[in-house]
Amino acid sequence: MNLKLLLPFQIFAEVSGVSRLVAETRGGSFGLLPQRLDCVAALTPGILIYETAADGEVFVAVDDGVLVKTGAQVLISVRRALRGSDLAELREAVEQEFLTLDEHEQGVRSMMAKLESGFLRRFATFQDT
Repeated sequence: MNLKLLLPFQIFAEVSGVSRLVAETRGGSFGLLPQRLDCVAALTPGILIYETAADGEVFVAVDDGVLVKTGAQVLISVRRALRGSDLAELREAVEQEFLTLDEHEQGVRSMMAKLESGFLRRFATFQDT
């Protein structure tokens, strides 16, 4: 299989010769082999595992996303992804990267809420005059 892992603004990985792939969905782990029928799956945050003859097992932490298998092509689109050589290293990287981004995201959302409430308040006073 040929795997293409997409982020919002770049291609994270393009891998050919994938012999198997395991991803996390709401229903649990979801496995793909080359002869599996075409499918679509909604992914939840978790560990994506794929295997190639050259690299062996590769672990990638992914955020919410979508997996689409069409023939030998597997496209995975996620918001964030991190690659790790082993699960312990990947766990550490996820804690540092994703949690830091979540704090930043919360700050941005808070700022947007303040801007929106200020806008609505000014709009309400504008309509009263």
